[in-house]
Amino acid sequence: MNHLRLVIAWLAASAALLAEPAPARPNILLITCDNLGYGDLAMYHPASEIRTPPHDRLAAEGCRLTSFYTASPTCTVSRASLLTGRIPQRHGLENQLAGVAGNYGTGLDHDEILIAEVLRQAGYATGCFGKWNIGFAPGSRPTERGFDEFAGHASGNLDYFRHNYRERHDLYRGIGEWHAEGEYVTDLFADAAIAFIRTHRDGGPWFAYLPFNAPHFPIAGNKPPGEPNIYQAPDDAFTEIGLPPAETDPRKRYAAVVYALDKAIGRVLATLDETGAREDTFVFFFSDNGAFRLGRDGLDVGRNTPLRSGGVTCWEGGLRVPALARWPGKIAPGSVVAEPLWSPDLFVAAATLAEAPLPGDRVIDGRDPLPVLTGAGTSPHRSFFFCYRTHAALRMEEWKIVREKPDHPWQLFHLAEDIGEEQDLAGAHPGRRDALAAEFARWTDGFE
Repeated sequence: MNHLRLVIAWLAASAALLAEPAPARPNILLITCDNLGYGDLAMYHPASEIRTPPHDRLAAEGCRLTSFYTASPTCTVSRASLLTGRIPQRHGLENQLAGVAGNYGTGLDHDEILIAEVLRQAGYATGCFGKWNIGFAPGSRPTERGFDEFAGHASGNLDYFRHNYRERHDLYRGIGEWHAEGEYVTDLFADAAIAFIRTHRDGGPWFAYLPFNAPHFPIAGNKPPGEPNIYQAPDDAFTEIGLPPAETDPRKRYAAVVYALDKAIGRVLATLDETGAREDTFVFFFSDNGAFRLGRDGLDVGRNTPLRSGGVTCWEGGLRVPALARWPGKIAPGSVVAEPLWSPDLFVAAATLAEAPLPGDRVIDGRDPLPVLTGAGTSPHRSFFFCYRTHAALRMEEWKIVREKPDHPWQLFHLAEDIGEEQDLAGAHPGRRDALAAEFARWTDGFE
């Protein structure tokens, strides 16, 4: 009789467990911005004068990453690596798409599998709102590559109010032109993401990819004759930070662009609260590459302090970027993650959160960052490989080698003590330099 009671009790307990719904898979909000410097945010460089209250709040409610890398120091290539989980030498899009022909060409190979395709197959609603920049020919557009919805632009940059790229109108919904001339594009992208979140508030899980164009520097080729090539922001962005809209100082105008971006992100995060999705949404924010430091007057005003150099280089200023993550109940509020991670990891994080299998027919360079973000693990990477044009670098543990041309000798830096890459230690530690060079060669051997 006692045995029978035990069996009945076990069956009842099993039935209760089966009746309980499986834990809901979280929504995923992936936000990128364009060329924001590591030192532009006061949380990384306290001397920065730029105000970013929503970014500060996101860091306070989640974690701030201090050693997060983009897989490439330029827009097109960085985005392709993020969306595929693969470094450029594997996905093949190794250079910036150039001009109208490049941006409206095939771009990323159609055989590459994007985050959105993995998540849509796992039952997620998917939307992309902002800068695409990996090809916009038929078959290459977001709604043909896993996204249910798209509202954004094809190119690497566009005018913030006229929405043109060179001579071409460059704003789309799906594959059709979207005309909203005169409206600030940062707000348009935020509004599109907000509408998507509200639409799916009572449905299954969703994935929103929100790649802002801001604070990309202005491009003279996007301006009509006689119009100054200056940073663009709405009048209220200037007035709210105590500046006149006619401000002429480029750095101050840039501060208004970053403030407007920050405010737009704040509205998106507020929508998570409003719709009750906050607790069930994994949020990750980072800059696609570092601020450009090419010496162009009035344009290169973003700062990567205390890092060396900037975009399109493999110095830390080009590759190490500001990054924030929030996942209520999982990521400790106000935590700091110093373990090195990189952008391809987000492909794996998304698949893990969606309980979706990774593609098994190709190398994925990302690794699951969730244990690190939640404080339960160390970096899953042995090393990080970087190569853009003539520049190359490799980080392994706290050491890094860099060279600006293939025929240059490797320089060696100890990042734990020299984050600014000022003291070349190759002569003092030739064995360490050679070990990292051998690791770099191991990576390149894997591409053949």
